[in-house]
Amino acid sequence: MYAILDIETTGGKYNEEGITEIAIHKFDGHQVVDQFISLVNPEKEIQPFVVNLTGITNKMLVTAPKFYEVAKRIVEITEDTVLIAHNAQFDYRILRTEFRRLGFNFERKTICTVELSQKLLPEAESYSLGKLVRSLGIPVSDRHRANGDALATLKLFKLLLSKDLDKTIIKSVMKAETLGELSPRQLDIVDDLPSEVGVFYMHNKDGEIILLNKSNNIKKRVNQYFTNSGNRARRIQKETRSVTFEKTGNELIALLKENEELARNKPKYNPFNKKKLFTFGIYVSLNDHGYLQLKAEKINNTIHQRITTFNSLVAAENFLHAVRDEFQLCNKINGLSQAKTNCSNYDDETCLGACIAKENPESYNIRVTELVKKYSLVEKNIAIVDKGRELGEKSVILIKDGVFTGLGFCDLNYQINNLPILESIITPMTGNANTNHIIETYLRKRKVQKIIDIKE
Repeated sequence: MYAILDIETTGGKYNEEGITEIAIHKFDGHQVVDQFISLVNPEKEIQPFVVNLTGITNKMLVTAPKFYEVAKRIVEITEDTVLIAHNAQFDYRILRTEFRRLGFNFERKTICTVELSQKLLPEAESYSLGKLVRSLGIPVSDRHRANGDALATLKLFKLLLSKDLDKTIIKSVMKAETLGELSPRQLDIVDDLPSEVGVFYMHNKDGEIILLNKSNNIKKRVNQYFTNSGNRARRIQKETRSVTFEKTGNELIALLKENEELARNKPKYNPFNKKKLFTFGIYVSLNDHGYLQLKAEKINNTIHQRITTFNSLVAAENFLHAVRDEFQLCNKINGLSQAKTNCSNYDDETCLGACIAKENPESYNIRVTELVKKYSLVEKNIAIVDKGRELGEKSVILIKDGVFTGLGFCDLNYQINNLPILESIITPMTGNANTNHIIETYLRKRKVQKIIDIKE
């Protein structure tokens, strides 16, 4: 559990500042579950330059509660949370100083989004909150007011969580939160999980990830792990101290995150296999008569262009049969018919006669080219847009020069249509033949909201 914090102060000498406004958003990693926003009477004058910066005046604070009047609420909303702030050292110091004046030792674990951004967004030109969120296309209002800056920090932190593929954030938090044996709440941990698509992570007592999986129903899948029998299942049940999750909004994002994070984290109970996820491909080449032929073949180093990939020969040939009907192609040219004259589909008038050279190669090849364009990622520069994790959010998968480069989430269309902003919010991931296989296989079977051509 996190508490996103922002504080505005009077300014002045070190450790003599007073709080003028505070905003705290309690965030469970997926949504805000509580919030506290209040002006605070610091019982001292605000420095003139601070008034100009924040717009908070001494007059506005006359009737505001004093710190001791809101202290209990601050303790309650931040209890058992990790404080998240942009330049957390400052906000945490100010908060501890105020509590120390009341004779209370306020201690919380902290995470600084400046330091996280420097690690996870190394190409950023500036790490000041305003400039950083603007470069990421994150909307922000009421800059230099506690709630405006806290909401901007929350949106930034959500982005950083999605970019943290090594799970260093969640591992450190889970290690701090997981003490001793399973509590009654942890024994009933499935109740806290969503029945939604995403990736879940099982942690041991040290916070380390021992197993991760994607699932269309996280609650159901974790429940299966907790109720299965067998030696491996019992070991997982015994070692699991907590389960965290990330909703992805759709299965394709979950598949790609699972593929990337398995390679990075190598959990002990996930079999890790570096081999290809596919064994057969559809290859296109020009035959002796000038027709583009499609052949289902075992993966090889042929010079012919590979269009897309499959797990088996049966799946590859089934694809050829399906696209034959969709694009009026010829089974004989594609190696699915051994007929000595015309293929049987010519008799049914679903083949236009390429098998007996009745259709000219140019018109036939146009349809094959259309097929390649539809079903292959080769040389494409596109953004695949689909449902996000919550209402109004979109997921985006970026393909450049036919290779998967990463994925992300955004709220606004201009974040998708502006390539520099899109690239800044995308979490870079490893693109290779396996990721192309995952994407192409998914797109053959499922529809996405839209696919946009990307221009440099």
